[in-house]
Amino acid sequence: VQLVESGGGLVQPGGSLRLSCAASGFTFSRFDMRWYRQAPGKERELVAAITWTGGSTNYADSVKGRFTISRDNTKNTQYLQMNSLKPEDTAVYYCNAYSLWLGIRRDYWGQGTQVTVSS
Repeated sequence: VQLVESGGGLVQPGGSLRLSCAASGFTFSRFDMRWYRQAPGKERELVAAITWTGGSTNYADSVKGRFTISRDNTKNTQYLQMNSLKPEDTAVYYCNAYSLWLGIRRDYWGQGTQVTVSS
């Protein structure tokens, strides 16, 4: 199982970034997908989530209206479009795949990608 994030980097406040998470080794289309982030000295927090069909999404209040989560099940990839970035969005962003099926929980994580918002 692999989840490989990409697209992080340094961006000025007000700028945009698009994160990608390429999945392999499991049936991507059967998993709900999430983006988490962890800033220095803080706990990991859920940023955005999308169901396995892509039909439902949820966002942390702090990113609503600025971030958009999406997925392409034909490419086994999920995305996080981040607009109007703020310094407080600086964190390591992690891709997560989650499934609870017939009582069996599967929870996979990527290695993370650094996003730094600074002038």
